Amino acid sequence: MSSQHVVKIAEIGRAPRAAPAAPAVAATGVLLDRLARPLTDLRISVTDRCNFRCSYCMPKEVFDKDYQYLPHSALLSFEEITRLARLFASHGVRKIRLTGGEPLLRKNLEVLVEQLAALRTPQGQPLDLTLTTNGSLLARKAGALKAAGLNRVTVSLDGLDDTVFRRMNDVDFPVAEVLAGIEAAKAAGLGPIKVNMVVKRGTNEQEILPMARHFRGSGVVLRFIEYMDVGATNGWRMDEVLPSAEVVRRVGAEFPLVPLEASAPGETAQRWAYADGGGEIGVISSVTQAFCHDCSRARLSTEGKLYLCLFASQGHDLRPLLRGDADDAQITSALGHIWQGRSDRYSELRASRVPDTDAGAARRVEMSYIGG
Repeated sequence: MSSQHVVKIAEIGRAPRAAPAAPAVAATGVLLDRLARPLTDLRISVTDRCNFRCSYCMPKEVFDKDYQYLPHSALLSFEEITRLARLFASHGVRKIRLTGGEPLLRKNLEVLVEQLAALRTPQGQPLDLTLTTNGSLLARKAGALKAAGLNRVTVSLDGLDDTVFRRMNDVDFPVAEVLAGIEAAKAAGLGPIKVNMVVKRGTNEQEILPMARHFRGSGVVLRFIEYMDVGATNGWRMDEVLPSAEVVRRVGAEFPLVPLEASAPGETAQRWAYADGGGEIGVISSVTQAFCHDCSRARLSTEGKLYLCLFASQGHDLRPLLRGDADDAQITSALGHIWQGRSDRYSELRASRVPDTDAGAARRVEMSYIGG
């Protein structure tokens, strides 16, 4: 028998050595990523549909009548969402924000709110349950949402001038109905209410001061958000970004401002108080003053993909685990491994990266799909 033949026989049936299985990650109430950032906030998109066509999010030329939305069978059920939320809470999530698309388009959303409101942290505390909406359906939904257990709402509103607002939402929706929704939310006790204004240079920057004047002294916290390069359909350009520092300068020139401390670790907004006690504003500066270093947020898409950054191009599909035979311990461990492997810090690296228009660049997830 030749030595060559002996070698071949010896190789037959020799199974490759299996890689050791990763140890299970148990829920301890504290879960850290590779940059030692804890997981404390979960944003859940309940629909990829919206009734507005804002140019910075769902431009009409892309999201037209032929656009293919996710089929209903692909969406996570309320029970699947609640199960995941419960497991996330065991890892340290204390705040859940429902988003979309426009979350109030999801039928019977108050049923999901009631289920989530029943969840508790490992310390036995209820979760901080919030919702972001364009306000179009808020007047008719506010009471039911509060009764179901929603704590508060954030309303997106990009200007008070009706012509400007109708042009930005691109469906001719009147600003008066959004303002009525804010008043209904206040009456229902969904507060403190926050109003988010995306500022796009050359489009609505003239609305900064009218917005500040309107909401000053109202108890509503107005926040100005820099126009961001989320997704690939909004035609983002740096020269359309109005830096938050300029927003603060403009508001402060009419109403003197004093800086405030962050209300919680990982807060996205820098807070400023009116010096005369008329309330506060906030600025979210993802472009000019990145806050990746203490980002504690994960995002769950409407069909069950987990994204670890607003500017991500890929998510982790949890639906096979939910709809397979995985038990809670296995899903809990999977969530732990995903977060422990996280090192995302897109905004901090933006300035040194090759522009995403380069060939081969990964297409980032759209804001309308994953929420803001």
